[in-house]
Amino acid sequence: MSYATIQASAGAGSSEPAISVTGLVKSFGDVRALDGVDLEAPAGAVLGLLGPNGAAGRTLADVVTNMLSVTVLIVTGLIIGFSFHASATEIVAGLGLLLLFGYAFSWVFALLGTLVSSPEAANSVGFIAVFPLTFISSAFVPVDSMPSALQAFAEINPFTVTVDAMRALWLGAPAGNSVWGAVAWSLAILAVFAPLAVARYRRAAGG
Repeated sequence: MSYATIQASAGAGSSEPAISVTGLVKSFGDVRALDGVDLEAPAGAVLGLLGPNGAAGRTLADVVTNMLSVTVLIVTGLIIGFSFHASATEIVAGLGLLLLFGYAFSWVFALLGTLVSSPEAANSVGFIAVFPLTFISSAFVPVDSMPSALQAFAEINPFTVTVDAMRALWLGAPAGNSVWGAVAWSLAILAVFAPLAVARYRRAAGG
C-alpha cells in the first residue's frame, strides 16, 4: 500500500517548489517502509542530468551501456571458444564501428520514444522497427538464400552491411565495401535522426 499528496508548480521563476510530496506512506504487507515522508524539489533546481539536451544525454548514456554489453558478449564468446582472426587494429576498428552503429540507432529509438506516450509503447515500437531489420539481414542466414524480393532489401539493409563489416574486421571475411558502407550508414542515420529527435524533444519539453 502507498499513498501521498503530490503537487506540481509552474517551474523555474516560481517561488513555489516544482514538486511537493507530503505524507508519503509505503507498506509491504504488514511492514511499513515509509511513514509520513515529505519531499520538495525547488523550482529550477534540476536543469538536466546529462546536459541541457536530454535526448543527447540519453544517447550518450546508451554508448556506455552498449560498451558494457559488447564487453560481456566478447568475454562470453572467448570463454566458449570464439577467436579473432584479425590484427589488434582491426579488433579496435570493429569495436569502434559497433559503438558508432549502436549510437546511431540510439537516436532512432530516442525519436520513437518522444512520439509515444509510455515506456512500454516505446519498447514495442522499437521492437517492431528492429525486428525486420535484424531478421531480413545476413545476421542469421546468407542473403543469397532468401527469396529474391527479400534479397533486394537485405542487400541494402544497414544491419547486413554492418554484420558483413564486422565479419570482415574480426573474422577475415571478404570486406568489399562493407566497412565503409557501415560507416556511411551510421553517419547517415545520425544525420537524419539526431536532428529530428532533438527537435521533437525540445518541442515536447517546451510544450
